[in-house]
Amino acid sequence: MDFRVENKIGVPATSDALWEVLADLERWAHWNPVFVEAQGSLGINAPLTLIERVEGVGERQVQARLGDWAPYAKLVWGERRGWQFTSTRYVLIEEIARGSCIVTNGEIYGGMRGESFFMKHRRALRRACEAMNEALRDQAVARES
Repeated sequence: MDFRVENKIGVPATSDALWEVLADLERWAHWNPVFVEAQGSLGINAPLTLIERVEGVGERQVQARLGDWAPYAKLVWGERRGWQFTSTRYVLIEEIARGSCIVTNGEIYGGMRGESFFMKHRRALRRACEAMNEALRDQAVARES
């Protein structure tokens, strides 16, 4: 069974502005409170190196693979945390009208230890999704100003 934590937020900006912020991995350190460092490039199965900082959980280095991406719409990456635990992180952008989007940001935990990690940290993980969405929103709105 998989366990999911996510946050949705309305953003008064275009999908273009959101994607410009999201696709620039090297600048995540300047705005992203959860992934405070990011290196990699956009490409199917491309390696990503991230430093993840979640209050109440701690800081760790993430070695992930970009699983899927579509310009102006989604960015999905996954990692294997040992042999008993996987996670898939995603950011989805849905433009509902020009200059108005809904952003969904979340993570799916699977494997034998995924459930226990999720249950132990779900509040902190939810707050992390919220904080990342709010920061992404603020960056995209500022970009369009």
